[in-house]
Amino acid sequence: MRQKHEGCRHEVPTRRAFAMAVKGLLAMMLVLVLGLAQGAGQARAQGDPGTGFSGLATVNPTRSQLKDRRGALELTLALSQGVPYRVFSLTGPDRLVLDFREVDWRGVDPKVLLNSDLATGVAMGPYRPGWSRMVIELAEPLALQRSDMAIDRDSGAALLEARFTPITPEAFAARAGAPALSGWDLPQPGQALPPRAPGGPLRILLDPGHGGIDPGAEREGVVEAELMLTFARELRDLLTRSGAEVYLTRNDDTFVSLEGRVAMAHGLRADLFVSLHADALPSGRALGTTVHTLSREASDEASRLLAERHDRADLLAGIDLSESDDEIAGVLMDMARTETQPRSERLAEAMVLALRSEGLPLNSRPRRSAGYSVLKAPDVPSVLVELGFLSSRRDRENLLDPAFRARLAAALRDGILAWKIADDTLAPLRLK
Repeated sequence: MRQKHEGCRHEVPTRRAFAMAVKGLLAMMLVLVLGLAQGAGQARAQGDPGTGFSGLATVNPTRSQLKDRRGALELTLALSQGVPYRVFSLTGPDRLVLDFREVDWRGVDPKVLLNSDLATGVAMGPYRPGWSRMVIELAEPLALQRSDMAIDRDSGAALLEARFTPITPEAFAARAGAPALSGWDLPQPGQALPPRAPGGPLRILLDPGHGGIDPGAEREGVVEAELMLTFARELRDLLTRSGAEVYLTRNDDTFVSLEGRVAMAHGLRADLFVSLHADALPSGRALGTTVHTLSREASDEASRLLAERHDRADLLAGIDLSESDDEIAGVLMDMARTETQPRSERLAEAMVLALRSEGLPLNSRPRRSAGYSVLKAPDVPSVLVELGFLSSRRDRENLLDPAFRARLAAALRDGILAWKIADDTLAPLRLK
């Protein structure tokens, strides 16, 4: 018994010493990378060429509404012209989904549009190029009773009217599901991605958070989805000039599901996956950059809330999650922990070291973790970077400054390159 006990005691400092050695290695690699980058000059931030969704049919907000009438939910949507549309429902939670061909939702305030007790929320926006979506969250199960789109012969303007009446939960569940119609649904995740060239350059998948029907956080006219796409392009340019092969999960203001982002990383056979965000928290002081990794239990309450917000985006966008299997997700997470998770942890450490070396504003607790679905690719080291918080005026102003974003992108690039050198050095120690 004594021998076993002493053996267990001996193992702990060995692991701790190894972790400290790895951290020291990352620091040395960062110094090397910074030395190589010295004299290259600060990267010039590229302006966002503009990715706003421009649809052919526009919405007249003053003539559009979502209200209760005689025990039913009625939708009235005034459009500049008629477009094809479809209506279906989803469970978990109960939602009504309306898809349209080319509708521009700009100028429509969901808070003004929604005047109902039967519906608890509504979201609208682009879903994929040329298509848009409206998702109505329900307080109780409803079914489509009738819908009609009347088109004015002279102006071509259209008026869509739809009425939804209460049904039992069993009946709602039986009807739920998107109809299988060719051309309407998102392409399968990971399609048309090029194969990885043997011995090729570092392959990175950057993930600008949110997009399309899911704009992310919004403060003082700043939209997270737009800002993250701008920053992802700037970081891509820096990494590409450093010799990396860089892809984006989205190149415009379109929606990509969390499952689709993970599948892209897997299908691309990426060397690493970096998800970019600038969230907003309703309460508390959230300041500075944080780098997150995957864990079953959240490291703190703020990280748990952020993970819930990110995962909820798929529900608000009308993604059918009824087929998801939590047991399989748990198995994948365990697989990731055996080899990929330690590499993800080292990537996060390298990024924090690089940000600190650059003197950029870090959160008082820059390393955090939670059960982020977007980090669950078992074969790709993955991190989620909250560049700052739009709920913080200081962070918001920093992220709107091209010069600040250039420093931030350069630091993340240096962290990634330092991680790559250290990861190659540790490669012989990995499980075969």
